[in-house]
Amino acid sequence: MLSKKNGAKGQETRLSPAEEQAKINELRALLGPLTGKLLLFCSDASLARFLRARNWNIKKAAKMLKETLKWRLQYKPDEIRWEDVAHEAETGKIYRANYVDKYGRTVLVMRPGFQNTTSSKGQIKYLVYCMENAILNLPPEQEQMVWLIDFKGWSAGTISVKVTRETAHILQGCYPETLGLAILYIHPRYSNHFFRWSNHSWNRRHTRK
Repeated sequence: MLSKKNGAKGQETRLSPAEEQAKINELRALLGPLTGKLLLFCSDASLARFLRARNWNIKKAAKMLKETLKWRLQYKPDEIRWEDVAHEAETGKIYRANYVDKYGRTVLVMRPGFQNTTSSKGQIKYLVYCMENAILNLPPEQEQMVWLIDFKGWSAGTISVKVTRETAHILQGCYPETLGLAILYIHPRYSNHFFRWSNHSWNRRHTRK
């Protein structure tokens, strides 16, 4: 059984498996006919993730999913090959661990302190490549992964606000409900710099012009 919160009343409404499937079917109908890779992408499990991300609101989930399908058509994340991003991977700033957590979830290790390029497009492409690879390696019946983020050696100058903003947009909009757990390791000597940078990034994103 899955549940959603009723925003108006602050209560939880239980959805039976039959109700969930009915919403998945309604969402699929709103998408219209799909072919090829988009049809494969829009499995019942994938549609359920978008519905959960929007509290089972079919119209909101449809809008989100249509934007993702448009992005996948234009960006072609499934066609990124190792040779396209190998130079971004030279320092091991992001990689899929050779182990899983106790729930069988794929572990993606991120080390922003090992940033080695200044190309925002290249950095995003490499992140997307790693996400696609991690998802492909999820075990059956598992939809979520774990992130281990090690800020050792990190400084504010190694992370672009633009890249951070675009990363958040892609992860939240195109890969909803795939993050099961994020573990951040911040060495005490870097903690003040990290929180100052985080607050600065947040303010820049949310200050009205």
